[in-house]
Amino acid sequence: MRSANAYDVVVVGARCAGAATAMLLARRGLRVLVVDRGQYGTDTLSTHALMRGGVLQLHRWGVLPAVVARGTPPVRTTTFHYGAEAIEVAIKPGKGIEALYAPRRTVLDAALVDAARAAGAELRYGQTLADLRYDGEGRVVGAVTLDAAGRLHEIAADLVIGADGIGSAVARLVRAEVTHQARHATATVFGYFADIPDTGYHWHYVERASVGRIPTNDGRTCVFVSVPPSRYRTDILKDRTAGFHAVLREVSPALAGQVAGSVTEGGLLAFAGRRSYLRQAHGPGWALVGDAGYFKDPITAHGITDALRDAELLAEAAVRGSAAAFAEYQATRDALSRPLLDVTDAIAAYDWDLEQAKTLHKALNQAMKREVEHILALDADATREAA
Repeated sequence: MRSANAYDVVVVGARCAGAATAMLLARRGLRVLVVDRGQYGTDTLSTHALMRGGVLQLHRWGVLPAVVARGTPPVRTTTFHYGAEAIEVAIKPGKGIEALYAPRRTVLDAALVDAARAAGAELRYGQTLADLRYDGEGRVVGAVTLDAAGRLHEIAADLVIGADGIGSAVARLVRAEVTHQARHATATVFGYFADIPDTGYHWHYVERASVGRIPTNDGRTCVFVSVPPSRYRTDILKDRTAGFHAVLREVSPALAGQVAGSVTEGGLLAFAGRRSYLRQAHGPGWALVGDAGYFKDPITAHGITDALRDAELLAEAAVRGSAAAFAEYQATRDALSRPLLDVTDAIAAYDWDLEQAKTLHKALNQAMKREVEHILALDADATREAA
């Protein structure tokens, strides 16, 4: 029998990637502990937009009803604006998916945490990873956390999973290698506005700038502007508000007019940019998921969808437990991620004209379709195994 402070898996980070991984592992009967330095139900920087693969995952796991019940508006159309040209794409229902959704992280992360708890996972908030524990052969065999009172807690585990974001402490402590680094990054400024008409996702493009609008909870719309870092430094950094509205007027005068008459929640937030990457996904006694192992520039708003995808890939590897299973996790993650990452990097370069932007978005759509096909195949594989 395990001691009270010994687990099959310790997950560091209770955001969407960590909470989803913990939920899936607990549902498979593993004893799981999740630690997070923050608190339950808090917000975080996010693009919010779920693509079909992300919504499909939530549906398959039975978590989507909780997200919808919190008033997350359905998204039934996506419109791409290339200068003055608008191309509207209807969201086709299928496989139990009637619409897309863009929940606030206060809603999404909480729903996944609730599902993890219901499955039997234990959650400890207000605890920061201080160190990892190793056996005599260099295998990770546990973690040391620091609580708000300054007390250290030693936790034994067969597997420690880093789901702790871009600045992952787990990745740093195990010296996880960056296996692929993109060349470009975008800078983004965004805010939440009331009284913007909800007409689905809108993505606007002109040369060297883009704008998006994403309907989310509580009658708010996330509106963002994205530019190359050099332009961010010259046009936005010194006066974020003026720069935001100037880019908005340049790219979409109609949306700029709606935003000008709206009320913003909490001011404007900024992400100065970071190049996309893939990190080594696993090692002896440890693994990475979500932004800890794979980060993609937010210009294509696909990060949450990828995080949910990889949560399931990693959970399956952890249940199997073999070196081959973890190697397969990394290989599958990379095979699905590289096409998405590469086209995102090309879009983030901002060296395209509008016709080239259309071509890049077609390539992005094909990569997303392959991801959905892989997710759907997981159910087919499970059916064959059960037969």
